[in-house]
Formats: sequence, structure tokens, C-alpha cells
Amino acid sequence: MNPKIRAVLPEDAAELAELLNAIIARGGTTAFETAFTPARLAEAYLIGPSVHCCFVAERNGQLLGFQTLGTQTFLPAGIGDIATFTRLGGTQRGVGSALFATTCTRARELGLRAINATIRGDNVGGLAFYSRMGFLDHEVVPAVPLKDGTPVDRIRKRFVLVDQST
Repeated sequence: MNPKIRAVLPEDAAELAELLNAIIARGGTTAFETAFTPARLAEAYLIGPSVHCCFVAERNGQLLGFQTLGTQTFLPAGIGDIATFTRLGGTQRGVGSALFATTCTRARELGLRAINATIRGDNVGGLAFYSRMGFLDHEVVPAVPLKDGTPVDRIRKRFVLVDQST
């Protein structure tokens, strides 16, 4: 059964902070290392001024994951920055791809040219997910230190939304 995809609502912030904080606490995949309050998550990634769009996947009243698309100072105008998070503790098969289809549609409506994804180099699942969605390696930011000093590369992948040859 496919999840229902809908725009994030302000009242989703608490459940999504819990979902993301579980991922942060487990470690090893997200670059985030500090837990989010619902208010900070909402401002930065759900509904704040730097957010182009954010969608949630829902099934039987439970939020299974979310995908946010926003701006980043290191990216030129016209390129959105994406992040995808799915609930731990169960198979979330199809959630990321369903979210991505909706995010792509909205990104094109907004006139974006491309989408950037920055993934930790040791996040095998994340790298595979974005490759399956059609993202291509674009840049490596080498040896970004974690809070404990461990260096981890960041892989930037790019998904082109419009033909840039014209």
C-alpha cells in the first residue's frame, strides 16, 4: 500500500522532530548531530522562509517520513537543496521515491533548474537512494569533521530538472 503524500503542516513538527531525532541518536547516516526541537525543525526545514517545499508520507495516521527542499548559501539561485528522512524501525519501501516524485513536480513549478543532495560519504543507503532517483555525483567535500573530530566526506549529487543545453 503506497503512502499518502501531502504538504507538511505546522502541527507535524513534533512528530517529525521525534522521527529525525531518532535518526540522529542512532548516528551514522545524517550529518545532523544535535537534536531538533519542533520549533527549530519547523523554522529550518519544514515551513521557514528558506524552505521551498516540504512533503510528508503518511499511512494510517502515522508519518513515515519527510522530504524537504530549500535554499543553501553554498548553492546558486535556481538550485534547491534536498533532504529525506524516514522513520526507523520498519521497512519504509517506496516512501522516498513517492516523496521525490512530488518534490520534483513542485520544484519544476517553482522554476528550479536542479536539486542538490549532500550525503555523508559513509551513508551507503543514502548514496544509493539518491543514485536510484537519478542524481549524479557532482562534488566531494573532503574530510568534514563530525563533533568528535572524525573526518567524513560529503558527497554532493545533482539532479537536473530542466534541459540546460538550450
